[in-house]
Amino acid sequence: MPKMKSNRGAAKTFKKTATGKFKRRKAYRSHILTSKSTKRKRNLRHATLVAKSDSKRVSTMIL
Repeated sequence: MPKMKSNRGAAKTFKKTATGKFKRRKAYRSHILTSKSTKRKRNLRHATLVAKSDSKRVSTMIL
């Protein structure tokens, strides 16, 4: 049986941290930014971690 292929979109989206958790970018930061407040946009800049319930699904996608 051949090797499993990783999901390339997921591999580019999520990065694994040293502790084994997954880092992700926050949503709602791509367009229509004029209606969002400066404070809201500033808080969306920082990366966050994938929820514990979703981390297993992400790990199978990126292998």
